[in-house]
Formats: sequence, C-alpha cells, structure tokens
Amino acid sequence: MVQRILGALGAFGVKRALMMPDQNGICAGVLRARERLSASPEIRWPRLEILDMPNEGNAEDTLVAVELMMQEGASAIVVLGGDGTNRVVAARCGKVPLATLSTGTNNVFPDLREATVTGMAAALVARGSVPEDVALRRNKVLRLASTAAERPAEIALVDACVSSLSLAGARALWRPETLSELAVTFAEADVIGLSSIAGMLQPVARDQAQGLYLRLVAPRSELARTTVTAAIAPGLVAEVGVVCIKPLMPGQWMTLQSASGTIALDGEREIEFSEGEQFAVMLDLSGPRTIDVSRTLAWAAQNGTLRVDNRAA
Repeated sequence: MVQRILGALGAFGVKRALMMPDQNGICAGVLRARERLSASPEIRWPRLEILDMPNEGNAEDTLVAVELMMQEGASAIVVLGGDGTNRVVAARCGKVPLATLSTGTNNVFPDLREATVTGMAAALVARGSVPEDVALRRNKVLRLASTAAERPAEIALVDACVSSLSLAGARALWRPETLSELAVTFAEADVIGLSSIAGMLQPVARDQAQGLYLRLVAPRSELARTTVTAAIAPGLVAEVGVVCIKPLMPGQWMTLQSASGTIALDGEREIEFSEGEQFAVMLDLSGPRTIDVSRTLAWAAQNGTLRVDNRAA
C-alpha cells in the first residue's frame, strides 16, 4: 500500500515524502522496493525520507511523527490504520488534512479504498491543484473532559463508550452487558463497532450537525426500552439493551452518569476512572479535515487537471 501511494504521489509531481519508522519491516520493504524501482524510469517516487525519531512501537511514536511532519511543512498526511490510529493523528494534525486508508480493526472513520487512488487525491491536495472547499471535508469529534485537573482532555472521532469493567485490559469491548453509555459523532447501520448500535436505531449522517447519546443495559433487561442486534466488533454480532436515545447537539456538554468503570474511545478502552471523578462529553463540528477522494478526483477530471490535450501543429 505504501509503494502504491508513493507511486501515485510521484506521478503527480510530489517531490518529497516523509515516513515514520516502524518495527514491522514496512520501511525496510519500501526502501528495498525503491532500490529495485530505480531501474524503472516509468515509475517515479518522491524523495523519500524516514523520520529520525524513537521507535517504541506505541501510540507515542505516531504523535511524534505527526509533530515532525508538521514542523517540516507537510501539506497532507496519509494515515494507514483504523479508528484508533486516526484518532491519535487527528489529536495533533491541526489544519493539515488527512488521507485515510483502512488497515485497522475497527475501520469506521477511515476510507476503504485502493491506495493508488488515495495517493492521487493526496497529491492533488498537496500541490494545491484542487480547491480546498471541494477536496476537504470537515469532520465531527467528541470532546471528553474530566473533573480531575490532572486528566488531559481526549477526543473521539466516532464513539465514546462507558463500560462497567474497571480495567482497560485487552482494550476492546466484547461484552455488551458491560456497556452503560454511548456517544457517537455519526451512526451508520453498515459499519463494525459500537457506533453500529446507534446506526441500527437512528442513523445520523457524517455531515449532519448532531450526534447521538444512548443509555445502555444488558440485552432483554427489564430496564431496556428496546434490544437491538448490531455488529459491535469484527466477527461479533450481539444484542444490546437500550434505555434511551437522544440527540447530542454541538457545543452542549452532557455529563455522563456512570460513577466508575472504563471509557473506550473509538472502540479501545483508554481511560480508567472511579468514584469521585466525573466526565462530560461534547460534540464539536470543527474536527480534523480529511481528503474527500471521490470529490477531489471528480473535480480534477471535470476541470481538465489530469488531461493534456494533443494539438495539431
């Protein structure tokens, strides 16, 4: 996928690309491919630089890489990962737009698309060949705040869910009977993850100026107003009891009712809390900007950006 992106970037005239190091051999494979392709003049890559940074194999690496890319004046950042990786990048990318590609576990936020095509759109945006009001889409985020002064603010791109489980543990939430509160930025019925619970009941579009809040209980519980079946994780279709569902409006903080447990952000448990600490969630319409690949390439095609006409002498 990285090679395909680089090939598209080079073909569209991008001169320089930065890449973060990894522990999975991706960089090594890309560098070997660069040597092989040096004998193929029809394939042009940008000048590729591997970032000089620590490589601990955790989310902190991603944060450092994003900051270094921004310091180097990146015009766009291509993210290969799922909802969790995109959340980490979105927390630091500022105004730099993201080109997203699904390679994670939960992939609600990023695009499921051929990497070559995403690379083409990213190149057009990086070079300023397509107007930003056409190429870029502003995304919603959830902002999570705590009464504990030492707790940093957090964001979620898709959903924030409270579980009665006291430890983050394996991070993913697999037991629907432990879920108590769910906030989502958007809700679609045909996705994998906790937001699908809301999507099965009351779909909300990605560009709609609201989110949803749900109170959850064990399926078929006496407290449940309804029980819905949803794909809450890859390979796991489960029943979830719902007490209530109501709109989450932009700019309005909603205090969560749970007194203790863990909070999952975009499907992964990140926060452990106990009695004495309280959280509130707010929908913010001014989240990260992402590249709309379809609109970008359609505008480029309609306006002749990708065309060179042959003219008679």
